[in-house]
Amino acid sequence: MKYAISIDIGGTNTRVALVNSDYRIVERIAFPTDGDDPHKTISKINESIESFGKEVSAMGVSCPGPMDLKKGVILTPPNLPGWHQFHLVEALQKATGLKTYLENDANLAGLAEASIGAGKDFNPVQYLTVSTGLGGGFVLDGEIYQGPHGFAQEIANVILEPNGFKLNDLKPGSLESLCSGTGIVAQAKAYGIEAEHAGIVNDLALAGNEDAKAVMEKAKQSLAQAIASIYAFLDPDVVVLGGSVALKIDGFIEDVESRVKELVFDVVKDHVRLVPAQLGDDNGLIGGAILAFNKSE
Repeated sequence: MKYAISIDIGGTNTRVALVNSDYRIVERIAFPTDGDDPHKTISKINESIESFGKEVSAMGVSCPGPMDLKKGVILTPPNLPGWHQFHLVEALQKATGLKTYLENDANLAGLAEASIGAGKDFNPVQYLTVSTGLGGGFVLDGEIYQGPHGFAQEIANVILEPNGFKLNDLKPGSLESLCSGTGIVAQAKAYGIEAEHAGIVNDLALAGNEDAKAVMEKAKQSLAQAIASIYAFLDPDVVVLGGSVALKIDGFIEDVESRVKELVFDVVKDHVRLVPAQLGDDNGLIGGAILAFNKSE
């Protein structure tokens, strides 16, 4: 049995997993990410890998962006101030001795879903995560498409409503501002609605709250617009939706799919297919291992 390491470096916690060639997570370790000193986190990563006691072929890793995927450099992640312009791949390879491949988390989740999850019988596969944030990954012939500069599928800042609602450092009217869980809650707050998460906003909408209805309507329609554009540009065989907003709000995916069908050419309608992700919160970790196996072979 062969093994690979998959690492998810988050703004709060880091997860390190030992994954076998059947793409099953054998062991995992989680610990807080040191936002000020990346070398402390890398030291803990190395300790975790050594504790597994297995010979591994390579390592796949995800980290908050923005990133230069081609050079393996973390650029300016807002929640990791000490990691700015940090050469992550070089540092990990030096510490662990393992060949290391860097990707963003949505790309790795998409790779996992395309390989063994909801998209395994389709090609190409468009993956979207609609959760705290919003991200995408496009997998063609089993390979993540990065683009020539590594910025393909950085869709959070796609503008859908000029001068629209603005979230954090994103541009006004961006996809993440309008459709993500954080965006939905922030828009509801602008109406005076206090909600801990998007599900509560949706519940209020179903109960007849007109402001909550407006927020959810805009979120779904904006997401449908973005997906309709993806069909026009890329003609995916399937769109896999993951993340808490997409998976935990009843009927969300079906509603968005019906809206997409109303936005595309009539000849495209029969090819529009939106399905829920199957691999849960581990899809990114599994994707990291798949990447490591694929690249090392």
